[in-house]
Amino acid sequence: MIDLSPGPRISVVVPVKNEALNILPLVEEIERACAPLSPFEVIYVDDGSTDATVEQVLSARATRPWLRLVRHEASCGQSAAVRSGVHAARGPIVVTLDGDGQNDPAFIPQLVAALDDPQTALVAGQRVGRKDGAYKKWQSRIANGVRGKILKDGTRDTGCGLKAFRRDVYLRLPYFDALHRFMPALVKREGFQIAHVDVIDRSRHAGRSNYGMFDRLWVGILDLAGVWWLIRRRRRVPVAQEIV
Repeated sequence: MIDLSPGPRISVVVPVKNEALNILPLVEEIERACAPLSPFEVIYVDDGSTDATVEQVLSARATRPWLRLVRHEASCGQSAAVRSGVHAARGPIVVTLDGDGQNDPAFIPQLVAALDDPQTALVAGQRVGRKDGAYKKWQSRIANGVRGKILKDGTRDTGCGLKAFRRDVYLRLPYFDALHRFMPALVKREGFQIAHVDVIDRSRHAGRSNYGMFDRLWVGILDLAGVWWLIRRRRRVPVAQEIV
């Protein structure tokens, strides 16, 4: 039998690692936020958790047919988890948010609405009232400042997990670790516009951060140089038509 049911309008991708205590509260919040956007799907991508994260997602899925689970056998990092979720997504628009509860799903409809302009391919959340510690906020301020001056991407906070983007545009982007932090610059490189929405930051529901910053400092510098090179080497893409 051919399935004629409509596919999801949006796919919400949530990368997680050892977030068992945060699964159900966040799933319930996403469910309420996305109700006006039906049909939708939510894809949790487990990045090699060693706690009960997978069991909690499976338990939540028992009564939610729109909830899906993708699992990495071993931890590969946040960008890899986002990529796996986007590849599995069935919706033309993808929304991402962190799995620790700091990103408020209530902003999802606002992010999706900002994609109405066909020239806009990415809507990036910009955190207001950061709840991170002083040292982490200082690191983020320095990193965003350096990146902004070099790449001129017009985004003050690329580290915010709340983003909405067109799936087909994302799949054009070159993949590398930490891609999610350079999406504004790379989307602009493809000739599309980006928009921004201020989102209120929250404290995580439970647990602790699994993706640090200091251990990626030197790798981040190399990534920045690589993205700068990609932008510099971009050339006009010809519009080609077959003559018949």
